[in-house]
Amino acid sequence: MSDEHYFSADPSVAFQRAPVRAEVWGHELDLVSGSGVFAQGRVDIGTAVLFRETEPPAGGRVLDLGCGYGVIGLAVAVAVPGAVVTAVDVNQRAVLLANENAEALGVTDRYAASTPEEVDPAATYDEIWSNPPIRIGKAALHELLLTWLPRLAPGGRAVLVVGKNLGADSLQRWLGEQGFPAERIASAKGFRVLEARRG
Repeated sequence: MSDEHYFSADPSVAFQRAPVRAEVWGHELDLVSGSGVFAQGRVDIGTAVLFRETEPPAGGRVLDLGCGYGVIGLAVAVAVPGAVVTAVDVNQRAVLLANENAEALGVTDRYAASTPEEVDPAATYDEIWSNPPIRIGKAALHELLLTWLPRLAPGGRAVLVVGKNLGADSLQRWLGEQGFPAERIASAKGFRVLEARRG
């Protein structure tokens, strides 16, 4: 059950689905994950910390960046009836699973997952939520964040969970240098939850 291919556009490992039950913000989500997708068969520790240390967004347009099988954006869609969620992932298998999960949860009217090139480049978001793919490397991660963070509406915020040992503190400084001042809103189990704001 390796995650080694999860940031591939088309993972080469055989596709096997695996159920996941997540309790998030008072809601139980029955989801399906799969091989070749991040955190197959589980909610990873970082995402669990993110949920435990935050309240759901108030509503509006929310982007789930690097959505995997969809747990963050789907939790937002289920918990916040006023939210419209766009989920994005380079992994086509993840996009398929996320949309299947949205259908099973009955939120397809307010949730859609797609690959980055399928997203309207003019779309803006009130909030971005992400357990970003740190292991793609610093240069690729910075490029990813600089592609999407500027799509925050004025006053919008990004909520990110990052492992301390994977550079959370240096990422927090870097976000500020890019014009997205970030503060640490929680720290647990070796993870930081960062909130970055667009001025």
